[in-house]
Amino acid sequence: MHRLLALLFFVVAAHPAAAQPWPSKPVRLVAPYAAGGPIDISARLLAARLQESLGQPVVVENRPGAGGNIGVDLIAKGPADGYNLVMSAIATLAINPSLYPSLPYDPLKDLRHVTLLVQVPNVLIVANDLPAKGVKELIALARERPGKLDFGSGSTGSTGHLAGEMFKMMTGTYMVHIPYKGAPPAVADLLAGRVHLMFDNLASALPNVKAGRLRALAVTTLKRSNALPDLPTLDEAGLKGFDMTTWWGVMGPAKLPPDVAQRLSAEILKALDSADVKERLRAMGMEGSPVRTPEQFSAFVAAEAKLYARLVKQSGAKPD
Repeated sequence: MHRLLALLFFVVAAHPAAAQPWPSKPVRLVAPYAAGGPIDISARLLAARLQESLGQPVVVENRPGAGGNIGVDLIAKGPADGYNLVMSAIATLAINPSLYPSLPYDPLKDLRHVTLLVQVPNVLIVANDLPAKGVKELIALARERPGKLDFGSGSTGSTGHLAGEMFKMMTGTYMVHIPYKGAPPAVADLLAGRVHLMFDNLASALPNVKAGRLRALAVTTLKRSNALPDLPTLDEAGLKGFDMTTWWGVMGPAKLPPDVAQRLSAEILKALDSADVKERLRAMGMEGSPVRTPEQFSAFVAAEAKLYARLVKQSGAKPD
């Protein structure tokens, strides 16, 4: 009997996790961009809801830099225990693999895709003192002043960066790209007149547009945004076929246990389906996605990576 008890003690001591179902301690959610931006805001909104449903603290940690690659790589190489997650976006998953000569992680092999959170239109915004009231006037101004107009973006490889490169290619203009470590410092410089324009995601741009501090010229999607229904699309303004959307979602290391990924996905979807979260996201210009399950998210990332590989090549975009 004593030997049996000793053996049972040894097994439990050697495998303490077996007695501690996930989650049994705080969960870290890395936001790979600066605090105050839409990814950070939605990460904190989600963290608050997950904390309620999981019964453990969910702590958002900002790790900006290298177009979001630093924060994503941190989680890709971190422990796959369910306590280390990242809110990863289109840039770090679908654009940067084609934009950078090499990445420290493989978005398809080194990460487990959990849930796509939101899809957000981009919007072309300009400083109020820029003498361009519409898209055609902006194109004319850029042609008159080659290399004299600067466009900011939240990071190299963001859809804001790539949208600017596509705009240049489709209009035959030349503007200088200025990358930042997240949308907030880029918007701050736009408000201060240190850059002339941005292709920002609508969630970031909406408060300043509605307050009249910045002027919106068009959205980058084929469909108008419900948040700004009177604003035309770039396609309507003459750039036929211009279509670009920002998105982001939650993921963990590749070896994240499937049951943990499924539980996380279910809890995230439950939060996204709640009326109050839907309303808060909608107020920021964010929209839900039909991509729901981890398997659908993985297929979506793979398809987007192929699409943006072509766009990066066509646009000639380079890391700054």
